Amino acid sequence: MRSSAADAMLIATVALWALNFTVSKYILDKGFHPLAYSSIRYGAAALVFFAITIAIEGTVRLARRDAVLATFAASVLLLNQLCFIYALRFTTATTVALLFGTLPIFTALFARGTGVERQGSRFWLAAVMSFAGVALVAIGSGGNVSADLKGDALAVGGAVTWAAYSVAIAPLMRNYSPFRLSSIFLLAVTVPLFALGAAQIDHQQWTFGPLVWLGFAFAVLGPLVVTNLLWFTAIDRVGPSRASLFANLQPFLAAIVALIALSESITTLQVAGGFALAAGIAVAPRVAPPEPDAD
Repeated sequence: MRSSAADAMLIATVALWALNFTVSKYILDKGFHPLAYSSIRYGAAALVFFAITIAIEGTVRLARRDAVLATFAASVLLLNQLCFIYALRFTTATTVALLFGTLPIFTALFARGTGVERQGSRFWLAAVMSFAGVALVAIGSGGNVSADLKGDALAVGGAVTWAAYSVAIAPLMRNYSPFRLSSIFLLAVTVPLFALGAAQIDHQQWTFGPLVWLGFAFAVLGPLVVTNLLWFTAIDRVGPSRASLFANLQPFLAAIVALIALSESITTLQVAGGFALAAGIAVAPRVAPPEPDAD
């Protein structure tokens, strides 16, 4: 039951992420600068989580023993945001989707190397099927696969940093609530994002229509606030490796969103990729990470 509920949380998380591609593209196309958008969005979500955490728990403190791991997690989350934003600038969305398909592999390697999880042959079969699914969706989208090494490296960096972040938060979930961890990490990322985006914020025009601000509210509350709670909780229940397989559903679900919201077509290859992704998730073992040994 815990695994089934976690799978539902992961599907909801990835659906919100996929919808966020369309919403964020619309907002950026209307003139919101990338770093200005990211920093203000993260800042708004951080304030929401901070208020909730203080109201429920009264504090956002971490034990001193967890400071190093928390600092590492916040650092790789910041790098992930920068990699993702600028990968889309230097290469195509198709290439980013394809290279992000390596996420389960990097997650499994990090989880095994740190002792968080150990995967058997079923997981590696699932990872190969998942990557094949991403490849089919990417090729079926009709986009071009870029040879821009800078953009490709940033896309791989996005997968590596999200894998590292997902593995790093798994041990912290044993001692802290999703509210507290989300408050800490979003606040930690917001500060450098504002520093990096200061010039863009200074030159930003704020005269947007109501649809842009409605989309911005969704981008904060849905793909950041709700998904952080679901992602943290799901990783605690099924582990980062299985969760990473669901993340690869993003390009397929984004194609479904575009089909429904933008009346775009969906190709046979994209449908086949969706089936391959679903098969990979079905094959993956449903084993929750082990409880830590008692002191």
